[in-house]
Amino acid sequence: MQSTDATSTAAPTRTFKRELGLRSSTMIVMGSMIGSGIFIVSADIARTVGSPGMLLVVWAITGIITLIAALSYGELAAMMPEAGGQYVYLREAYNPLIGFLYGWTLFLVIQTGTIAAVAVAFAKFTGIFIPALSEKNILVSFGKFKISAAQLLAIFSLVVLTAINVRGVKEGKLIQDLLTTSKIVALFGLILLGLFVGANETAINANFGESFWKSSWTKVADGKIISVETLSGLSLWSAVGVAMVGSLFSSDAWNNITFTAGEVINPKRNIPLSLGLGTGAVTLIYLLANVSYLVVLPLKGSPDGADALARGIQFADLDRVGTAAMNVVFGDTALFVMAALIMISTFGCNNGLILAGARVYYAMGNDGLFFKKAGTLNKKSVPAFALVIQCLWASVLCLSGSYGDLLDYVVFAVLLFYILTIASIFILRKTKPHAERPYKAIGYPVLPLLYIAVAGAICIDLLIFKPNYTYPGLFIVLLGVPVYFLWKRQS
Repeated sequence: MQSTDATSTAAPTRTFKRELGLRSSTMIVMGSMIGSGIFIVSADIARTVGSPGMLLVVWAITGIITLIAALSYGELAAMMPEAGGQYVYLREAYNPLIGFLYGWTLFLVIQTGTIAAVAVAFAKFTGIFIPALSEKNILVSFGKFKISAAQLLAIFSLVVLTAINVRGVKEGKLIQDLLTTSKIVALFGLILLGLFVGANETAINANFGESFWKSSWTKVADGKIISVETLSGLSLWSAVGVAMVGSLFSSDAWNNITFTAGEVINPKRNIPLSLGLGTGAVTLIYLLANVSYLVVLPLKGSPDGADALARGIQFADLDRVGTAAMNVVFGDTALFVMAALIMISTFGCNNGLILAGARVYYAMGNDGLFFKKAGTLNKKSVPAFALVIQCLWASVLCLSGSYGDLLDYVVFAVLLFYILTIASIFILRKTKPHAERPYKAIGYPVLPLLYIAVAGAICIDLLIFKPNYTYPGLFIVLLGVPVYFLWKRQS
């Protein structure tokens, strides 16, 4: 009788619910990729490479290597359709330590830092409509430490999205589908407006004449031009590598769908397809957006320019290239049009990041390499504890204001983990030759090797030209080594 009672009162084993079809999976890929970057980073790229042709080349190379990586990941996703995605691939191909270092860096900086940055961007643009919620409204001040209304709004947005996702993957999916569809439609609308309404002779003559390929690196300090270096040969491609930092981050987070593999319907088919469709579509959107910028605004300009045309893409006010382009179309109302679009874009982006990121901590918790409770599911079959601690840490980063620096520090680490993951395709084909592979990496071995070569070259470029960012990033990753052994000892 005691045995019967124990069986009847035992907690049921909870498993993920497969609610994500191909459309929702593709929306997670696209929605997680498209945040605020496409509206901003082209200004810094334009200053670094200095020509319309190379601006497009930077975005094209970024899109191509992102698509190659996504198509390569498809093999791993179909082979191991488990919650945790990239963490699982690294664990299986190398060892638990390498998997942990990725998960550690993801939680400490990559995922939570991105979530914090996107949340603050959402709050900043909300402040355009409601000045009381702007970053200029300082509520608390202790020396250099300040808390603004925008930071609190950013945290509130994280709490709301986390609460929605705690209620179940179905709710998170509905928000993702709605917001991603809305921002894709709005983005295409703005691209068409730029191409057919905002296009003007000033910009077209300046960008598509003799200067199309004439590259230069414009260096700025305190809002003033301090030097302009003509680029060619090796110096040009070195500049391209540095410029790609912005475009790579704007194109990142496509791998988030692999984290949610436990909730995808027919994951062996739908994850590889969603990776290819999503990254391909976003690459096309980003290229069209930049063509639109180039027919509306001259690439080169002056920081002291009187209007958007005089400042050009290089010196768009606060680097808001999208707003500057729409200013030519709508006039002063462009600020509000773009603010509304970026609010939708960032809110939807964060929903995808929040939904997906917690699944990695769930997998780590199950492996005894994170809080044990993170490896459990609530009554709605979602990792509620993992969602909550992700929200708490991202909120701390929002208050610290250091997320921007942290993201700069881990550019190198992000690329390094991508290289290791693509390399794991070669390793697993040797160590697990008989494993089921419903989908195989397109162009293997040439395309995966091409990605490793290009990403490796960018890493070397960053070590040379941005050492202040790359070495702290490596330190953050390596800091996870003693933490790993502490978790192992504790578990």
